[in-house]
Amino acid sequence: MDSGKKNYFKFTVGLVLCLLVRLLPLRAPNIEPILATTMPFSKYYGALAGFSFAVLSILLYDVLTGTLGLQTLFTTGAYGVIGFWSASYFKKHNSDRWSYVRFAIIGTLFFDAVTGLTIGPLFFHQSFLTTLVGQIPFTALHLLGNISFALVLSPAIYKFLIKKRKRKSVVSSINILNPKII
Repeated sequence: MDSGKKNYFKFTVGLVLCLLVRLLPLRAPNIEPILATTMPFSKYYGALAGFSFAVLSILLYDVLTGTLGLQTLFTTGAYGVIGFWSASYFKKHNSDRWSYVRFAIIGTLFFDAVTGLTIGPLFFHQSFLTTLVGQIPFTALHLLGNISFALVLSPAIYKFLIKKRKRKSVVSSINILNPKII
C-alpha cells in the first residue's frame, strides 16, 4: 500500500479491542468485530497481517477462555483463509462501505459454512440436516452483526490507519511546492 512504515501499534490495539469485545458478558456469540477489523487491516498491512490478525483473534480468545480445542483449528483456519482472501479482494476493490459489506456477506457465509456445518457433525455427531437448520438463525444473526460492523467500523478503521499518512503527504506536497512555508 505505501512505502512508509506501517503503525503496528494500531494493529495490536485492534487485536486487543476485538478480544475485549469478545469477552463482554451476555454478548451474542456471533456479534463480534473480527471480520470488520480484518478487512481494513488486510488492505493496509497485507495478506500475511490479515491472516495473522484473524488467526490471533480466535486463538487468543480460545486460550484466555480455556476453550482451546479441535474446533479452534476449524475457526482459526477459516478466519485465516478470510484474512488472506480479504487482502486479495481489497487489492481490486476500494475501501468503501459497500465493498466492505459485500466481502462481509461472502466472508460470513464462507466462515459459517466451514465451521458451522463441520463442527456439529464431526464432533457432536449431529445429522447434517439438524446442523443446517440450527445454523440458519446463527448465520442470520452473524450476517446482521458483520454487515453492521462493515458499514460503520471497517471504513472508520481504514481512515484511522491512513489518516496520519495522508496528513504527512499534504505537508510533504506543501514543502515541495514552497519550502519556505514550513
